Amino acid sequence: MKSLFLLSLSLLLVFNTGLAQQKKAVPPVVQKMNTFINKLMSKMTLDEKIGQLNLLTGGEATTGSVVSTGVEQKIKAGQVGGIFSLTTPARIRKAQEIAVTQTRLKIPIIFGQDVIHGYKTTFPIPLALSATWDMELIQKTARIAAIEATADGINWTFSPMVDISRDARWGRISEGSGEDTYLGSKIAAAMVRGYQGDDLTKYNTMMACVKHFALYGASEAGRDYNTTDMSLDRMYNEYLPPYKAALDAGAGSVMTSFNDINGVPATANKWLMTDLLRKQWGFKGMVVTDYTAVNELIDHGLGDLQTVSALSLNAGVDMDMVGEGFLTTLKKSVKEGKVKQQRIDDACHLILEAKYKLGLFEDPFRYCNEERAKTEILKPEHLVYARKAATESFVLLKNDRQILPLKKSGTIALIGPLANTGSNMPGTWSVNSDLANTKSLLQGMQAAAGTDVKILHSLGANLLADAQYQERATMFGRTIPRDNRPEQEIINEAVKLASQSDVVVAALGESSEMSGEASSRTDIEIPAVQKRLLQALLKTGKPVVLVLFTGRPLALNWENENVPAILNVWFGGTETANAIPDVLFGAVNPSGKLTTTFPQNVGQVPLYYAHKNTGRPLEEGKWFSKFRSNYLDVSNAPLYPFGYGLSYTTFAYSNLKLSKNSFKPGESITASIEVKNTGAFEGKEVVQLYIRDLVGSSTRPVKELKGFEKISLKPGESKTVNFKITEEDLKFYNTDLKFVAEPGDFKIYIGGNSRDVVEAGFSLSK
Repeated sequence: MKSLFLLSLSLLLVFNTGLAQQKKAVPPVVQKMNTFINKLMSKMTLDEKIGQLNLLTGGEATTGSVVSTGVEQKIKAGQVGGIFSLTTPARIRKAQEIAVTQTRLKIPIIFGQDVIHGYKTTFPIPLALSATWDMELIQKTARIAAIEATADGINWTFSPMVDISRDARWGRISEGSGEDTYLGSKIAAAMVRGYQGDDLTKYNTMMACVKHFALYGASEAGRDYNTTDMSLDRMYNEYLPPYKAALDAGAGSVMTSFNDINGVPATANKWLMTDLLRKQWGFKGMVVTDYTAVNELIDHGLGDLQTVSALSLNAGVDMDMVGEGFLTTLKKSVKEGKVKQQRIDDACHLILEAKYKLGLFEDPFRYCNEERAKTEILKPEHLVYARKAATESFVLLKNDRQILPLKKSGTIALIGPLANTGSNMPGTWSVNSDLANTKSLLQGMQAAAGTDVKILHSLGANLLADAQYQERATMFGRTIPRDNRPEQEIINEAVKLASQSDVVVAALGESSEMSGEASSRTDIEIPAVQKRLLQALLKTGKPVVLVLFTGRPLALNWENENVPAILNVWFGGTETANAIPDVLFGAVNPSGKLTTTFPQNVGQVPLYYAHKNTGRPLEEGKWFSKFRSNYLDVSNAPLYPFGYGLSYTTFAYSNLKLSKNSFKPGESITASIEVKNTGAFEGKEVVQLYIRDLVGSSTRPVKELKGFEKISLKPGESKTVNFKITEEDLKFYNTDLKFVAEPGDFKIYIGGNSRDVVEAGFSLSK
């Protein structure tokens, strides 16, 4: 039954429509590369070929629980194709020198690293970067990351992570671009272009690795590494497009995910890695596993190390990260007929291709230049851009009575466990950041406030009441010292300072390691001990600004009802401490927009705007109706919808017009809307276009993002924003998995978020 199902998938599931294209002639540059690699491989033994399939960790910036041993000896023996987690030019050069001077065939090593949101200059976490809705900015952050990482000898990054996630419990939601397919696809392509530039042989470009393939963001219960189960409709229409967009942008490699798909873990899933990725999508690059993913197939219940190594290779995996199952078992599997040598040859060829494309055969040391490392890392202009990126990522969630921006006068009480911790500012997955020299918010506020402002500071509360939980939440050097006095005594001290101030800035929320890998949470509220502090601060009667640190959507119902101003700063990277005062004091007007829906409580999760209707939808304007799809205790509505974000100014939308009410395939219509700055500050607004297919051969989402434009307006200024809509914008995968636009009626919505929109209708004719 399973084999029949998989056969039907490989026959029916067609992601590209261009399968009838004529085979193109091989370009001369590819012919030259293939000639070189084929000649090299003709000299290689089976052991040397298998050695190229082995990726080890150097241990300098470890991102997993296993550290490779005997690396130098294995390089000399020709048993290493790549190394990651070496981050100094001297050590990388030493390893490369061994490979190209002390091995028989002198094949260079590829050096990888988790360069996720910047290198030494760290940018906002990916979820925060996505909140900028600025593709040029996002691409430039990846370009700067590549410049810095390659200066240290790294030429391969395990980024971008393009997993769609709609579950706030999942810790790795912080590492992606949110819940939306369209926006996620745009960001995936921008990141790849930033890393790889227009020529991988350039000394300051690096190979991107799209991860995690596939569907990892839909892990059950929001628990990391957990199983994934979804329909083909959802897979093709909602989760797969960002991976495809990254590959279409030229990404050179793909990383497998930890979850299973249709009962087969991704790392051993031949339909995923061969039928879909290579045959249907035409991917020509190399596939690497995630950290020890081959070995973990044993716990998935697929067999011993030899068995799972053979399964992974035969599925289409080319490189084994850290586990060394390929290295230690594949030769035996060839002898026993469990693996064909041709499959090893193919994998080896793809890895050598990656090295060739990076220019490593021409110059193995092109990425090892200690002079570059001295001059191109943490450059002043990089830090300036990091500060800009951070300010653009912040999302103003609430601002009653225009408390913000703050005046640069009087007394400000800066209170909370995240007020004086520089090490938490870069956010999760900032493995290359200099945590010891990253400024805290307190230092940034003191530097920005000037002589007319007095800053008072108090811890106010521990990060978490449970000391062991706090230890888990502050790993990897992100320690926040605990105050072991009674809780009320710590709060009283903070309240005393608050009473002496004109305004209170409460720095609360998550530590950086409360989100990220293996940091899933079932309680997505602000920790209770911090909430009790916040309640006490509000009782002083002083204006309170909540500066919220988080790597995920949080349930903020109480805070939204009671705190007058909330600025979500995520984790802004190296320049967080300078960027937050820029926004608090009004030097920068916040313009970030949410790319994940914020729920009222965890019981609504997973919650996302592009949901489908039911046969019993809740009537408009109601929040409960018996025998309708709703809850007894809370409305269906989110606390903050997708695309939401306030400004110090206000924007009005009017005059929505369509160039015509109907169009045929091959034609287009233009939707135009006037946006006016109706407030007192110059500001930026993300104008968002959504479309709904009203009648389809299969159920369609109530709204889908299909366009956006970020504009800047001065007070009183207006601009007409135009969106061109074509047949392509209306296409989806139907029940036969054909990519089609069906004739019929559609609604168009334009606004500043997915909820607050103006609408019109049009039709697509035959």
